[in-house]
Amino acid sequence: MSLNPRLVRESFAPVKAARGKAAAYFHGRLFAEHPHMRALFPPAMDAHNEHLVKALTKIVSMLDDPDGLRPYLARLGRDHRKYGVTAEHFLAAGDALLATVKRFAADLWNEEVEAAWSSAYALAAQEMIAGAEADPGPPWWHAEVIGHERRTAEIAVVTVRPAERLAFKPGQHVPVQTARWPRIWRTFFIANAPRRDNTLRFHVRALPSGWVSSALVRYTRVGDQIMLGPPTGTMVPADTGRDILCVADGTGLAPMKAIIEHALQSGGASRIHLLLCARRAAEFYDMAELKRMTAAHPKLRVVPVVSDDPSFPGMRATPPEAVERLGPWEEHEVYLCGPAATVAETVRRLRRAGVPRERIHYDTLRDQPWRPPARNGRPPSALIGPARVR
Repeated sequence: MSLNPRLVRESFAPVKAARGKAAAYFHGRLFAEHPHMRALFPPAMDAHNEHLVKALTKIVSMLDDPDGLRPYLARLGRDHRKYGVTAEHFLAAGDALLATVKRFAADLWNEEVEAAWSSAYALAAQEMIAGAEADPGPPWWHAEVIGHERRTAEIAVVTVRPAERLAFKPGQHVPVQTARWPRIWRTFFIANAPRRDNTLRFHVRALPSGWVSSALVRYTRVGDQIMLGPPTGTMVPADTGRDILCVADGTGLAPMKAIIEHALQSGGASRIHLLLCARRAAEFYDMAELKRMTAAHPKLRVVPVVSDDPSFPGMRATPPEAVERLGPWEEHEVYLCGPAATVAETVRRLRRAGVPRERIHYDTLRDQPWRPPARNGRPPSALIGPARVR
């Protein structure tokens, strides 16, 4: 069968337009034909339905770029290992997917379209299965909570120790599952560089609709067990020897601390600047530890920046404004973590100021929750970073 991206894209358009209904139909069809697979999925399917449509949209959009698509599919395959998904499950999903496209793109469906979808899914399944089989590590790690510090009413710093060694790089993130909500995974950045004692630390903000984040902040105690998925992420230190600028908004501080800890240990950069941003000074939940770090490491400078607190005696600005005022940063490696709109605007201003694109680093978490639109000129809070992931 030959791959025909055009036919796949055209017939996927009505599926995407009916995203909620189409995803529900797909899972209904899958569970009707393979009832045992229902146990692999969370009780509430809304978020999973949304992830399905997003993943399909990305795959369909990249069919013309197989070299770019393969790594994404391999990562999807590895990521599904933590759910207990096997090659048999991927093949079963293909039948349900074709039935879904046929149902929602009925006016376009014919033998040629069916062949195009069969070919596309065969390619995707092959790459996902190969990615899963090529991963030598475990699909998940059991970990014990050994520290739980409630820093504010909504933020906790949680420290865990996996039962087996979990290798990761500074700036990466892992999926987390709690015993309170089985089969529901949410992703959090790791707030430390790798340590000899194998501990991982997370900065977690409880969301009103966040099942996992609320469980971690409000109901988790020392001695509890959680599960961790494989680490992923590309915002790892470049180790070029250049000075470093880290811009953290809210609990976007987590990966910045891991990157800074690594830089201090490696001794590469001569200067490290951390712009610590929040709406109000009361939201600086980690200042005591940051003060200890700056006292021990003269090369580290922390600049608190507040946007909405007229009484704050320090710098009052948004993160993009602060970056612009405190530059230049052309010779720095820059790491960003915060609201998506803020990160995008900061990147724009850095590029305008002459910072090369390859020296600007940030990462996107896959399970970002929906956020309301901007109010009173403030950017929406869908994140590139961990501060409000569920």
